[in-house]
Amino acid sequence: MLNRYETVFIMTPVLSEEQIKEAVKKYKDLIAKQGGKVVHEEKWGLKKLAYPIQKKSTGFYHLLEFEVEGAGINPYEVAFKRDERILRFLTVKLEKHSLVYAEKRRKNMKAAKEAPKKAEKAEKAKEKA
Repeated sequence: MLNRYETVFIMTPVLSEEQIKEAVKKYKDLIAKQGGKVVHEEKWGLKKLAYPIQKKSTGFYHLLEFEVEGAGINPYEVAFKRDERILRFLTVKLEKHSLVYAEKRRKNMKAAKEAPKKAEKAEKAKEKA
């Protein structure tokens, strides 16, 4: 049975945009290799850390929500531990209540992105009238 997981990981701030995409692709491919699929992905960008990690005060945050067999998590996390580009990571299994919350959060984010576009269209319609 496929379980739903969510991983947030922080990459070192010295990486270029190309290197960040390459690192994320590596983990998405690893999930696919384990027989899973990525359900949702978010780039949170460069953020300040609460405390220095490896003498770095910022990092690139990324979130992956995916479905995979329970046995597929161990190789996935081992890959994170071995990768020097990753400062920290946290993987959690999503239970039924957290699945509902994640869906609601995604809908709210989508609505928030669309709201300015709708307001802009309304203003253009007013200007034409």
